[in-house]
Amino acid sequence: MGEALAEAALAPVAGDVPVGAVVLDPEGRVVGRGHNLREAEGDPLAHAEVVALRDAAAALGGWRLEGCTLVVTLEPCTMCAGAVLSSRIGRLVFGAWDEKAGAVGSVLDVIRDRRPATGVEVVAGVRAEESVALLRDFFADRRPSRPPEVTPSRG
Repeated sequence: MGEALAEAALAPVAGDVPVGAVVLDPEGRVVGRGHNLREAEGDPLAHAEVVALRDAAAALGGWRLEGCTLVVTLEPCTMCAGAVLSSRIGRLVFGAWDEKAGAVGSVLDVIRDRRPATGVEVVAGVRAEESVALLRDFFADRRPSRPPEVTPSRG
């Protein structure tokens, strides 16, 4: 998660929301990195998860990322949860819950829906407080009267 947090810290330089992601191969080596690039690239699909998955696919020479782990600082949205399923990632680890747009248990649960029968292992809440702090600091400068809807833990 430390590597994903470091990626997240790069996003605000271009005005992007600080979300970072890394993909680990089955041996635990980082094979893909990404942070939000929507503002920087003018691309609505340039979420941290998608950027990291593309980077990993290029590094590994194929789109099937079976046995790999995606580590991301914020619960994935519906699009990114779909990308996790499509890439055949074996494990998803994330930090903060996204009570506004999360699709791994907060608002929806695309990953654990029984219909695709994917078997993605999910580990939530890893270093969540640090992920939330990055987001709160980012939004404090932009929307002082409206805090982001993210939480470090559920309950």
